[in-house]
Amino acid sequence: MIIESVGTPILYLGFTLLVVVLLAVDFFVLKAQGSHRVSVKEAVGWSVVWITISLAFCGWFWWYLDGRFGRELANEKALEYLSGYLIEKSLAVDNVFVWITLFSFFAVPVAFQKRVLLYGVLGAIVMRAVLIYVGALLLAQFHWILYVFGLFLLLTGVKMLVFSTNQPDLEKNPILRWMRGHMKITNEYHGAKFFVLKEGMRYATPMFVVLVLVEVTDLIFAVDSIPAIFAVTSDPFIVFTSNIFAILGLRAMYFLLADMAERFHLLKYGLAVILMFIGVKMLLLDVYKIPVGIVLGIVGLILLVSVAASLVASRRSGPEAEGRR
Repeated sequence: MIIESVGTPILYLGFTLLVVVLLAVDFFVLKAQGSHRVSVKEAVGWSVVWITISLAFCGWFWWYLDGRFGRELANEKALEYLSGYLIEKSLAVDNVFVWITLFSFFAVPVAFQKRVLLYGVLGAIVMRAVLIYVGALLLAQFHWILYVFGLFLLLTGVKMLVFSTNQPDLEKNPILRWMRGHMKITNEYHGAKFFVLKEGMRYATPMFVVLVLVEVTDLIFAVDSIPAIFAVTSDPFIVFTSNIFAILGLRAMYFLLADMAERFHLLKYGLAVILMFIGVKMLLLDVYKIPVGIVLGIVGLILLVSVAASLVASRRSGPEAEGRR
């Protein structure tokens, strides 16, 4: 199986430089602002910025392809990009929910959460770039790997649906238990530092422990989401760009959902259905290829329904809770 891509070395280099510039701007803005509590208004503002940049890139991408390869291919590839971006953005919500659980469990001061998430996003970008490269190589050699991806996504969606109400027991986390058994860790935070010197010995702080667990969850969710985007496109450049843009807005998404996670409690069911749908699509690839436009519409509809249902349920539970008081 030969994978054709519209990506050229110049496009990859240009996009990589764009990401580096965006991350540099984000880093310097973070440094200038210092440690502070991120308001919902600020989170909304940054979310709008990242989404706008992602859509602007899609517009430029369409314009570039239209001028070089024609309108038909430009429309097809732009639609693949939008579908991949929406899928990755939606699946990233579950990643954010896990971050909320981690920060709550370790009682991470709100003012220091931005620094952990910045490194978390950087790690996620590197890991996804590697996984995308490996996935593209596998698809180039073995077409049947798509069925493996499809079955994996289907089973992951079913598992998420069945165990959606279960809360992870972090005390039993093997990585956390290993770190506590093999590293010197302080009981208290030391500002936003990951390591401190105490009596001439280097100690890790709880911030470092949280950072490691954030990176591990990034890797786990990358393994879930990378196969999902290959369901709508086999073009590595589109997989890479849509994935990275979805990741760049994760930090803003976290602060947007941090205080509203309970209001969107049904969203996990929607994400599970999306994974199951994409898994079935991949399993039926050689029987019936669902058009990308339909995939985009179905994923968008599932998200809208799950969000609307969450808001309705939270409004109904509000008066009932007040009544019980």
